[in-house]
Amino acid sequence: QVQLVESGGGSVQAGGSLRLSCAASGRTLSGYTMAWFRQAPGKEREFVVAIRMSDDNTAYVNSVKARFTISRDNAKNTVYLQMKSLKPEDTALYYCAADPTPSWAKVFEEKEYDYWGQGTQVTVSS
Repeated sequence: QVQLVESGGGSVQAGGSLRLSCAASGRTLSGYTMAWFRQAPGKEREFVVAIRMSDDNTAYVNSVKARFTISRDNAKNTVYLQMKSLKPEDTALYYCAADPTPSWAKVFEEKEYDYWGQGTQVTVSS
């Protein structure tokens, strides 16, 4: 059992920054792949970024690669998403997800992840 709690969402103007946190409890994340997904109103949930906790390997969707940075703090069992130069199209509910038996080739697939947080809202205004 892994519980994930996201925080750090909010409302910002275009060009602003936010830092999201995903705190895990129940299991140590070492050996996991952690990811952020997002879902905008009227759209399906999409992959944003992932990090392999064992070696810091990362994967980003192209639309955020130059602006978002995922990081980890293994001691705190926490992952972060630093978002800069935010755009209105970044507006979405952001979910943290955990895969305890990672397959890097499937890192983009929602079904790869066994645990999900409740989401934190990010709203970017023009």
